Amino acid sequence: MGKKTRILVINGPNLNLLGTREPDVYGSRTLDDMKKRMLDYAQTADCELEFFQTNVEGEIINFIHEHRDADGIIINPAALTHTSIAIRDAISAVQIPAVEVHLSNIHAREEFRRVSHIAPVCIGQISGFGIHSYLLGLMALNGYLKEAVTQR
Repeated sequence: MGKKTRILVINGPNLNLLGTREPDVYGSRTLDDMKKRMLDYAQTADCELEFFQTNVEGEIINFIHEHRDADGIIINPAALTHTSIAIRDAISAVQIPAVEVHLSNIHAREEFRRVSHIAPVCIGQISGFGIHSYLLGLMALNGYLKEAVTQR
């Protein structure tokens, strides 16, 4: 068996409150529920996941820089999606394929939430499927990475 694909799963501000914060918008599932589903998939997909959550923009940037040897990134920058050029630049700088995910459909919400500074430096964006957005993002990213390896 070859080297496992290493994927970072990064969560931004307020996602530590999943399950209790505005359940009508973000659902009743928790961050731990999301982790369990992703880890179950990872066992069969030959990939390893490293999870990180913070409410601090600079810590996200530092985490990306410190883990620039990873194969891929799944990121839910939360509200920083709409404001952080610094996170965008960090993803662009490390040149790791990334997928932006969101629990809610950001394109069906307030106008300011429809703008993502992160999406232009990602290979794709998935939103609106609750915690399933993460699993869909993982499946898509893992498939993308495996295909990239076979095309070399």
